[in-house]
Amino acid sequence: MIEPRLLEWLASCNKSPLRFVLGAFPWGEAKGNLAKFKGPEPWQIQIMQDVESRLLNLNEAIKIARASGHGIGKSALVSWLILWAFTTAPDTRGVVTANTETQLKTKTWAELGVWFNRFVARDHFQLTATAILSRDPSRERTWRIDQVPWSEKNPAAFAGLHNQGKRILLVMDEASEIPDTIWEVAEGALTDADTEILWFAFGNPTRSLGRFRECFNTEGHGKYWQSAQIDSRSVSFTNKDLFTRWIETYGEDSDFVRIRVKGAFPRTGEMEFISAFEVDQAMAREAESALTDPVALGCDVARYGSNESVIAFRRGRDARTTPWEFYRGINTVELAARVSSAQGTTGADGVFIDGGGVGGGVVDNVRALGLHCWDVQFGGADDVGGAATGNSGEVYANKRAAMWGAMRAWIRAGGVLPHDPDLRAQLIAPMYGLDAKGRIQLEKKEDIMRRLGSDRSPDRADALALTFAYPLQSRAMTDAFGRKPGCEFEYNPFAEERMTA
Repeated sequence: MIEPRLLEWLASCNKSPLRFVLGAFPWGEAKGNLAKFKGPEPWQIQIMQDVESRLLNLNEAIKIARASGHGIGKSALVSWLILWAFTTAPDTRGVVTANTETQLKTKTWAELGVWFNRFVARDHFQLTATAILSRDPSRERTWRIDQVPWSEKNPAAFAGLHNQGKRILLVMDEASEIPDTIWEVAEGALTDADTEILWFAFGNPTRSLGRFRECFNTEGHGKYWQSAQIDSRSVSFTNKDLFTRWIETYGEDSDFVRIRVKGAFPRTGEMEFISAFEVDQAMAREAESALTDPVALGCDVARYGSNESVIAFRRGRDARTTPWEFYRGINTVELAARVSSAQGTTGADGVFIDGGGVGGGVVDNVRALGLHCWDVQFGGADDVGGAATGNSGEVYANKRAAMWGAMRAWIRAGGVLPHDPDLRAQLIAPMYGLDAKGRIQLEKKEDIMRRLGSDRSPDRADALALTFAYPLQSRAMTDAFGRKPGCEFEYNPFAEERMTA
């Protein structure tokens, strides 16, 4: 039974996490671990004030995201918010998760244990290895917050976040690495009306794509999040000398410093093959091409479900001017006819088709129509790279990775991309690594779909990559009849000496 005075104080903190934090822990006590600290840092205070100001409206979930560098006290703030949300509102329910189970247990939950032991009302609540809950046996199931490792195969734990008329808490620690699928399931569950819904997402901004990154946009999901980025150098107790050494070593604007010091999202996420920065530059450029530039047609063939068959066009550096074509539920015969028609309309000099799986049927039908095309096998050997594609010295594990390498070099060299958000997401989605032979290996299409969701297959990006399957000869090398300049002919009726004879 909570003593009346303590109960009254907890109730007074129901709408004020800052009041709670200032009174719940022994700040400045000479014999305690907090002897050198007078209270929270300014950035932590700002978040708690933001929560207080938004608790007045129960019809809108409170969604707060913070991206930060290292060592700023993020785990401490997470612990305070958990303890405040749980102890000041009876029958609160919640879930805490993190990027990995190890992070969740050894960092997030361990830090909660540190602050729980400092908490003035700890004797009236119970903290276990997996939950914080009421000591009242009758409320063990209704008043609790659980730490739950996420699982893409079983996201049901995030689908049960309902607590009509009371308080719900969802905390995502190191949120940049949590898959979009988990975000989507959680969002679908947080739908109770007249309920205090608190959703916090914290982490280092390690990836330049994904739902955590989108929290910081001004459109889409970002419109509903209150977000900010915290530079580690602005926090009083961080190691400024270490940050100075990092900046001297890696550079002020390197992705290493952006992520670990500035709390800024990287231009290229860790292990991301193509950066969002490069793609955005390519989408912002003006389209330019020459009549002598060869036209390449790439066709990625859909295999199942939500995938789409895509016909992409590229004339030299311009992949925007000629509209791309997208099809769902189309069979190989119909797609072959579309490819043949597109070649006739655009005069494409090279037709490159993904010949793996059902794509082989498209190749066969295109050839049956009398049109020459290349059967491109994504799993084949790397025969793409070199000076012609701008990626000399890069060694790839297979044909698909090599085509993506050529496409990346083209983007960096001034390529122009369509203004297509789906294409943007697909281009920056694939991660990469090195195989046993030290060759660059992109993750499989299936892995991208599993990580980002079943409707995020990179069909459009693969179609563009196919246009780099083989180099095409410039049209300047032939005349209108396909003849090479410099050829001699036995008779020319328009020769000058004949016209004047």
